[in-house]
Amino acid sequence: MTSTLRWTSGLAGSRSDIKPHIPQIGRPRIRAESPLWTLRRSDFGRVVREAIPMQPQLDAPEPEPRYQELELNRDPDGKTLWCYMRPKQRPSFTPSLLRELIALRRSLQAAHAAPYAARPPRYFVGGSRLPRIYNLGGDLAFFAEKIRTHDRDGLRRYAYDCVDVGYHMWTGFELPIITIALVQGDALGGGLEGALSFNVIVAEKSAKFGLPEILVNLFPGMGAYSFISRKLDAARAERMILSGEIYSAAELHTMGLIDVVAEDGQGEAAVRDYIARHARHHAVQRSMRAVRNRVIPLTLDELRDVADVWVDHALALDETDLRKMERLRAAQDRRLANVKA
Repeated sequence: MTSTLRWTSGLAGSRSDIKPHIPQIGRPRIRAESPLWTLRRSDFGRVVREAIPMQPQLDAPEPEPRYQELELNRDPDGKTLWCYMRPKQRPSFTPSLLRELIALRRSLQAAHAAPYAARPPRYFVGGSRLPRIYNLGGDLAFFAEKIRTHDRDGLRRYAYDCVDVGYHMWTGFELPIITIALVQGDALGGGLEGALSFNVIVAEKSAKFGLPEILVNLFPGMGAYSFISRKLDAARAERMILSGEIYSAAELHTMGLIDVVAEDGQGEAAVRDYIARHARHHAVQRSMRAVRNRVIPLTLDELRDVADVWVDHALALDETDLRKMERLRAAQDRRLANVKA
């Protein structure tokens, strides 16, 4: 059987560039696996062919995570995502709540990266469904257990999860999203740290704020110093941390830590009003956030380094400090029972 050869060549070049084209017989060509080629001029002036790397085939989108302690609502126009904490246990940053917050962040980032997904929201609003409580901070029962058993790895993983959440709120999940904290109840300890990590804070008038960790010979180690020192200065950060003082929403507004103070029961309306007034400047807000992060950068490494200092300090607490921690936890439980009643 005779086969006919035909010759092909590029735009130019010597005879060595010319290669025979042999028709494939009995084997279908798989286009998805065939390389693409482009022509370029080499350093010696010859025109040569060069393979173009194939783009990876897109996987199907991952299913949305199912949340047990978060309630998500998206406005009809898709521009604002509302996220409310609904903790199953005490209103603190428990390991399970932290896992859901991290899963939500990863879901938003994956959706933004996928070309087939809807556009991400422009605003992310974080609030709480518990009346008069935003968040009371770290999981004190978890702390006491890990400190008594000297479980450094477990305590460190918890601290790293906390700063992971805070860092990504501070950077808008590293997406074109402005984060807004809606505080309709008390934000204490890690609860205040969490609120401070948002780009904007809207608080109702009766909300209380503070960093009471000094009462149990501890300090807030998951971002408080980093966030306050960048929004205000290092001196006031240390003063707030070491005093354990409780502040009103109006006081923190005067200091510059809270952006909007709303009447009680009007927090959501105040957030919607803020978004309506600033929607035209969304890109400017994002650019200013980028400028701030360039001038006074905050890195995940910094937050983790501070968390490591916190872990070392926490593991050195004695039994007297742990009993104080348990009394504080019991007070939180009584308060939660009163709220539910």
